[in-house]
Amino acid sequence: MTGSTPQTLGTNRPQPVDVHRLEVTHVEQDAYTVDVRGHRLRVDQPLEAGGTDTAPTPTEFFAASLATCVAFYAGRYLHRHGLPRTGLRVRTEFTMATDRPARVSALRLVIDPPPELPEQRRAGLLAVASHCTVHNTLHQPPEIAIELAP
Repeated sequence: MTGSTPQTLGTNRPQPVDVHRLEVTHVEQDAYTVDVRGHRLRVDQPLEAGGTDTAPTPTEFFAASLATCVAFYAGRYLHRHGLPRTGLRVRTEFTMATDRPARVSALRLVIDPPPELPEQRRAGLLAVASHCTVHNTLHQPPEIAIELAP
């Protein structure tokens, strides 16, 4: 579901863009499915928020997206340096803002590197992992357009 097509991205000149598509469909109550390249995910809300708690919330997936991106970059760093990825973990916690608009106010990620990681590779692992695509996107937010279909 990706393809390179010329698009205008806030400039006057066409740029090649790799467009990625997914679709979200209502299932029941507060539950939705997300179809991504033939993979299906489900989102819901907790019982106390009116959902049926059958799946993580979109906000939890947001935090998970950042954590898995960091883990992926860390894993690639380890692989590139011939180091094992076994035991690599990323623990994440987030807090919600207490004012409006509703949003995540803070995220904390802790990388648990494999026990065999040499001391001289720790700084490199952290540097590479902290420049994952999702992290970069949060630091340089994309243009977002929300529209109604005709």
